[in-house]
Amino acid sequence: MIECQIDSVRVSLTNQDRIIVLKDKNNDRYVPIWIGLFEAESITIALQNIAVARPLTHDLILSVLQQLGGRLLRVEITGLVSETYYANLVIETDKTMFIDCRPSDALALVVRTGAPIFVDEEILDEVGIQPEDVLIFEESEPEEEHHSEGDISVFEEFLDDLQKGDSTDQPSDSEPDGPAPGKPE
Repeated sequence: MIECQIDSVRVSLTNQDRIIVLKDKNNDRYVPIWIGLFEAESITIALQNIAVARPLTHDLILSVLQQLGGRLLRVEITGLVSETYYANLVIETDKTMFIDCRPSDALALVVRTGAPIFVDEEILDEVGIQPEDVLIFEESEPEEEHHSEGDISVFEEFLDDLQKGDSTDQPSDSEPDGPAPGKPE
């Protein structure tokens, strides 16, 4: 198991899905986990220390746990099956218990307790995202035409071609007036 921490809670601009991003504490690996709206709000409220009038569900769970003399030792994200993550709350009372839960609920408790998060190494290997390495080309290699991700010459050429086309973009006698087919006026 690899210790991770919450890096961020994000909202997809395309479909409003909520994603919590975990970061490996020792490496630049990130694990995105899609979570529900309510869990994302609960996590965000706790992260930003926003006072609420009445306890939220995760506050209630924590209160019950504390009243029963237990404490959250850690959260373990243990599995990934068919794009669904599995997790355990590791709780200590007079004994240590592993309680199956959704990672989003577990992480909502983590932000309230400061308990550590551990992710199975196989999950990190399977879905962990690393910032892309910068390719370094040796001076001694023969120069070949290539386009790396940092090379924008392809886009510059494309834009140049578009600009050249703009000067000849006036309608000719052979082109119909009005919008192109399929485009509204």
